[in-house]
Order: sequence, then C-alpha cells, then structure tokens
Amino acid sequence: MAKKETVNLIDTFSEFKELKNIDRKTFIGVMEESFRNVIAKMFGTDENYDVIVNPDKGDFEIYRNRVIVPDGEMKNPNMEIPFSEARAIDEECELGEEITDKVDFLKFGRRAILTLRQTLAAKILELQKESIYIRYKDMVGQIVTAELYQIWKKEMLLLDEDGNELYLPKSEQIPSDFYRKGDMVRAVVLRVENKNNNPRIVLSRTAPVFLQRLFELEVPEVHDGLITIVKIARIPGERAKVAVESFDERIDPVGACVGIKGARIHGIVRELRNENIDVINYTTNPSLFIARSLSPAKISSIALHEDTKRAEIYLKPEEVSLAIGKGGLNIKLAGMLTGYELDVFRETDDDDTEGEDIYLDEFADEIDGWVIDALKNIGCDTAKNVLAIPRDELIHRTDLEEETIDDVLRILNAEFEDEGE
Repeated sequence: MAKKETVNLIDTFSEFKELKNIDRKTFIGVMEESFRNVIAKMFGTDENYDVIVNPDKGDFEIYRNRVIVPDGEMKNPNMEIPFSEARAIDEECELGEEITDKVDFLKFGRRAILTLRQTLAAKILELQKESIYIRYKDMVGQIVTAELYQIWKKEMLLLDEDGNELYLPKSEQIPSDFYRKGDMVRAVVLRVENKNNNPRIVLSRTAPVFLQRLFELEVPEVHDGLITIVKIARIPGERAKVAVESFDERIDPVGACVGIKGARIHGIVRELRNENIDVINYTTNPSLFIARSLSPAKISSIALHEDTKRAEIYLKPEEVSLAIGKGGLNIKLAGMLTGYELDVFRETDDDDTEGEDIYLDEFADEIDGWVIDALKNIGCDTAKNVLAIPRDELIHRTDLEEETIDDVLRILNAEFEDEGE
C-alpha cells in the first residue's frame, strides 16, 4: 500500500511538472518549500530537516537532524533522540552530538500527503499565473494568434496554444469584424493587467501598432529596418495614413510598402476588413508633409502657425472635397498624422482678372531650379501661391536669402504686370 502511495505521489509531481512547463530549478524549489510547509505544520518547525528532490528520477528524500540526549530525558521528540535509539542508527555516536536519519514521508499519514498535494497545487498555480504575466508583459506590442473560445456582449475570450485566456474587448475590435467560435483571431497585445495575482491579457485590432506589425510581416524592408514607419493615423475599419521613410536612396519606401500591383498592401487591407491605407513619404518639412498627407488633393498654398500648431490650407474649389474626403476622414487623418489643426479655404477668383496663374517651372529660365524646389517645399507650385505669402514669411519658411526672395518676387510681379498691360 505504501509503495502504491509513493507511486501516486511521484506521479502527481510529474504531472505538475509536465503540464505547467516549469523549469527544473523552480520546480525543485517549489517541491522543497511544499514539503517544508507540511513538516512545519506538523512539528512547528522545519529547520532541522533536509529535503532533497530529484525531478529527473521522480523521487525525493527527507532527512531529520536531532540531538542525542540521555535515555529518559527527551523533551522534544522532533528535535531530540534518546541515546539508545541513536546507537541503533550509528554505533559510534555520542551524547550531545547531532545525528541524521532518513524519514519516510508516507508514515506521516494520508492527511500529510493530502496537505502536501494541496500546498503544491496552490504554489504551482501561483507560479503559473506569474509566468503568464511575465511572458505576456514582454509581448506588449507584438502580434499573437489565438482561437476564439467564447463571445460575450462587451468582449471576446480567446485561448492561445497553451490554453491561456486572452481578452479582446469590443472597443478594440474593428467595427466590421465578424468571428465565430473556433476561428483564429490575429491581434496585438495591448496591455497586461495583474490584479490580485490574476493576469489579464488585453488584445487590440484597432491600435496603430497593430497596423505597424502587419507592415513588418508583409514588407521585408520594414522588417529589416531599411524602411522606417515614422507615424500612423488610423480610423479603424475606415481609413489609415502611414508615413514612411528610408535612408537608403535606392529604396522607394512607398513603392516597397505597396508592392507590385498592390500585392503587399492588399494582404494588410484584407486583415483590416478592407480599411483603405494611404502610404506617404515622410518629410521634416511641415508644409510639404501636410501637402502629402492631404493627398489626393493638390493644395495651392499653406500658411503655418507654429505657435498654435494650426495650418491654413488654400485650395482650388474642385480640390476642396478631395482634401476633406468622405465624411471628413481625409482631413481628420491628415491632422492626426501631422499634428496640426488644418483649416481649409477655397481660393477666390478675384485675381483671375489679372491673368491666369503660372506654374513656377515655367520660370526656369529666370529662377534657379534649387530656388524653385525650395518654394515647392513650402507648398507653392505656382506664381500666385508665392505672391499670396508676405515677403518676410517667405524668407522665414524657405530659409532663402533676402536678395533671392526679392529677385523671385520681382520676376513674378513683372510677369503679371506685363499681362495687365
């Protein structure tokens, strides 16, 4: 019977070790601590016991250390041993010495074995929770794939490959998401909460970092760091704008992200339930960045107010609707991406009597190309765009010499004066 109990006890430990995936050192520590807790409950102390656990063989040994006292003078049978009993263990022992003998744990009775199992189970569960918390804490911002186990009104419960519970709140789901029980769901680890040692892993499909991780999966250049995603603005399920840049002149960051015939971007769009994704080249020039962010609209000019982070956008009447976009999504995302509050203004036709506008490229014979590029970088593509901005502001925004700006203004004004005559 004792042999059967021993086998059951060892099988219990092996079961914990296999199912909970606990490393060797931690497992030995938990086993030893569990034995010591039971011993301490039974005898009031465990300080005179040595516990040796061998998880490879699936066995354990317990030794008790006691002081040898004269026969008839033993007061604490847990800490002391009569001389005659000690001699039976070691014929050469002497009074006052400490002697060690092996203890059969099963002789402590069924209650001790049950207490040991309960203690061990509680400690293993605690370690399991701590392990899950640490594991997923390091995975915040990373994509995971889990099976949908249950759908509730405010969230979904998913299980990872180890059976750990993950939660996807309704607020973190794309509005058009539709899943059935058993479906595999891909999301990013948003945060890991730990209340009363109960880890709660919260996932998200709406966070901008989810879109970034999808780009890393689909675009090798992004994964390898050749292309950097500088900023993302998303309205989940509707539209997103992604600003990218590359320090390798041989790489076209936008083209690489989109792929041939949109092959790379299509996979991301499908995952995001047909969310439209605009990929644009990032630039540190705020005017040019705003102009690119408002694509496909072509702006006429921009007036920046750095102190209030506002920008006044001037467009031709036919471009206004493109800039605003369906439901105001385009201009809203452009504002989120650039960090500016964007105000759109229609250009009036008051100046048309003085002649039609002229693109700056047509002045290439009179104005150097690098000067024209500097003007374009602040959102000025035409002569009237330039003339609409005060001289001092042109100097400040283009960082060109005063003489250069004066020459440009002289040339452009002369052109319209000639047309007026």
